[in-house]
Amino acid sequence: MTPPDPGASRRVHAILNPDRPFTLMGVVNVTPDSFFDGGRYFAPGDAIARGLELRSEGADWVDVGGESTRPGSEPVSPGEEAARVVPVVAGLVSQGVAVSVDTRNVETARGALDAGATLVNDVTGLADPAMAALAADRGAAVLLMHMQGSPKTMQNAPTYADVVAEVRAFLEDRLHAAEARGIPRERLAVDPGIGFGKALEHNLRLIAGLRALCDLGVPVAVGVSRKSFLGVVTGASPTDRLAGSLAAAVCAFQNGARIFRVHDVKATRDALATSEAVRSHGT
Repeated sequence: MTPPDPGASRRVHAILNPDRPFTLMGVVNVTPDSFFDGGRYFAPGDAIARGLELRSEGADWVDVGGESTRPGSEPVSPGEEAARVVPVVAGLVSQGVAVSVDTRNVETARGALDAGATLVNDVTGLADPAMAALAADRGAAVLLMHMQGSPKTMQNAPTYADVVAEVRAFLEDRLHAAEARGIPRERLAVDPGIGFGKALEHNLRLIAGLRALCDLGVPVAVGVSRKSFLGVVTGASPTDRLAGSLAAAVCAFQNGARIFRVHDVKATRDALATSEAVRSHGT
């Protein structure tokens, strides 16, 4: 394997794909327990092969994670998480893939950035000031996500008076905090955290109300792929939620989302391209 370029983490890829109106992040979970594909790509070679497959299907980024954040999941030590993630990041970067690292742990993020990742996807929205300092120092882009509670407890009893307003206020605060710590706005994006401390109604209201987040002035990302709220709506198991995932992605796109974290890259690409083609011919 070609060693990663030590300067790669300082050359940030554009968060948005400049050649089309949406950007796709293909998911690679290097975990034994993720809700949809846990264990399938746990071996580094399998994870690298999957990342290359997603890139060939049209992924702009491959988002590599080593800790399941499904509801009720147990945390993984930063050392174990880094051991899972870093070899996969290095392998993908050596093949010219733009890689984001899905982590809330500074140690894991540091190892991934050293290996050539250029975006940190932090489900805590940079709750750890050390993560913000690391991203600023390395010139990394950051995806700031909202989560109520922690993965282990977040679905116990999520409560909001106004979920759209509260999520927007949180993300606006995190944007200001990131900028104050030296991360310029052009390297930032936000994610409402569908399924992260939200009941069905909260998820649906957020997708319907995404325009409020677009007003923050940075790209809005969503991760709806195969999630449990789709099972509530359709009665389908995770393996049968592709149609619901595509419908939710198109709804989010129509409401202003531009970054999509997905398991099914080609199908999502085709669905969003079709939606955009129709929109561009409207009156």
